[in-house]
Amino acid sequence: MTDYNIEELVSQIDFSKNSFQDIHGMMLTNYEIDVLKKYQIPYLNCNSLKEIIYEIEEVLMDGDLDSDDLESISKSISERDYYQNTNK
Repeated sequence: MTDYNIEELVSQIDFSKNSFQDIHGMMLTNYEIDVLKKYQIPYLNCNSLKEIIYEIEEVLMDGDLDSDDLESISKSISERDYYQNTNK
């Protein structure tokens, strides 16, 4: 049986990357913002999550990038947009 140092493991976890930031009324995580910056997506110029999704799709269509992280946040933002903006 392997012993783990719980304090050391917990200290290595970045809890802030999943913290939300309010960007012009849109909620984005720190991780999503980092990925958008990485691909130079102008999220600060967008007024809705749909606009951000559109910008992401443009980058995905234009490039031969290894962009699993971009695809992942696109799905996450799409789901958030659906749940926030769908009439229930």
